[in-house]
Amino acid sequence: MEISELYQLFLQHPVICTDSRNCVPDSLFFALKGKNYDANIFALSALEKGCSYAVVDDKKYAIDERFILVKDALQSLQELARLHRKQFDIPVIAITGTNGKTTTKELISTVLMKKFNLLSTEGNLNNHIGVPLTLLQLKPGHEIAVIEMGANHPGEIKKLAEIASPNYGLITNVGKAHLEGFGSLEGVMQAKAELYEYIYQEGEAIFINKKNQYLQQMAEKAGFTDTSRKIEYCLKPFENNIITGEIVDCSPYLIMKCITNEGTFDIETKLIGAYNAENVLAAVAVGNFFGVHNEQIKHGIENYQPQNNRSQFSVTQHNKLIVDTYNANPTSMQAAILNFADMNFSPKTLILGDMLELGKQSKKEHQNIINLLQQKNFQNVFLVGEQFSKVNKTYPSFENVEDLINYLEQHPLCNQYILIKGSRGIHLEKVLPFL
Repeated sequence: MEISELYQLFLQHPVICTDSRNCVPDSLFFALKGKNYDANIFALSALEKGCSYAVVDDKKYAIDERFILVKDALQSLQELARLHRKQFDIPVIAITGTNGKTTTKELISTVLMKKFNLLSTEGNLNNHIGVPLTLLQLKPGHEIAVIEMGANHPGEIKKLAEIASPNYGLITNVGKAHLEGFGSLEGVMQAKAELYEYIYQEGEAIFINKKNQYLQQMAEKAGFTDTSRKIEYCLKPFENNIITGEIVDCSPYLIMKCITNEGTFDIETKLIGAYNAENVLAAVAVGNFFGVHNEQIKHGIENYQPQNNRSQFSVTQHNKLIVDTYNANPTSMQAAILNFADMNFSPKTLILGDMLELGKQSKKEHQNIINLLQQKNFQNVFLVGEQFSKVNKTYPSFENVEDLINYLEQHPLCNQYILIKGSRGIHLEKVLPFL
């Protein structure tokens, strides 16, 4: 079936399902393949559960007219999303970066919702499947869209940009993450810069941290050699005609003073960590550019509550916790440790899990974290995971989170301020009930 024909079918059945366990009546089911699954097998089941049509790419499953046979179901989903996006003449803001992209996307969204009917990426559906699924939710009433884009290999951001056709782009930062796929920090920079390159050729402007030399170099290389298509923001010192801000307090919640062309205002966030200041400023800059007033920006950001164990502060019966177990890489781990070191309270304990997907750099980067902990004179540290077990250290190390839980049941922690951070695959969230 041609994509134009499939699109007409989509207009009649404008809900997409990719999981036969969660079928929506009268929807289109796309039989996607993964490393360990082939959803063609479940296409008939999806129809039996209420889907109107099933898009499959294996002809042996196309047994009647309810099955739409295509060459590649994923490619068809992406082409469908690209075509649907083209029907909307609205600003689309693409966000990527090594750290903070989901938080920044949420902050920007909560600000823009004060003025616009907004579509934004749900959770972290930011990959080659999530981006198309988000775009296919565009409706005639939407006035603006915020699309998060993630990547762990070169070329992925370029492909996602070609699907989403963003007018505006924002890269939060670049750092050491997914080194297994990118190879080096330079590889990360080249991959993330694909967004700048797309915006320069096809879009309007980028939002950029003026003080981030990596981002400025990437923007200049992409073609942004003057400020005419750059909307800049930065932390102090304050500069005229640029969104600026400074950290007022961070114990534990981040409080900032921000300055726009409308004047000065304070924001009392529910975010933990000075490293979130630039994410807040990005949201202020985007909101200001699109005509959201300072009071609306303030209200939106102050009412944002972090989710999914992303820099969340919680108080238990026994301890006070800073929980950041959603993900970790050398850049974000270092930032979290430095921020924790600067916090004016004690006693402090750290529970740190492996940083995954670092390839050949893994041992070196984990050793760097140990060196930083020793430099900051942290005494109470618990390490979890195979990678931390391989480095030189004096801190206790556990093969997995279950072993740590067994230890804590025998040696409970009480009256501590505890930072808990590690890659999602380590599952440090399992330790929370025991703290």
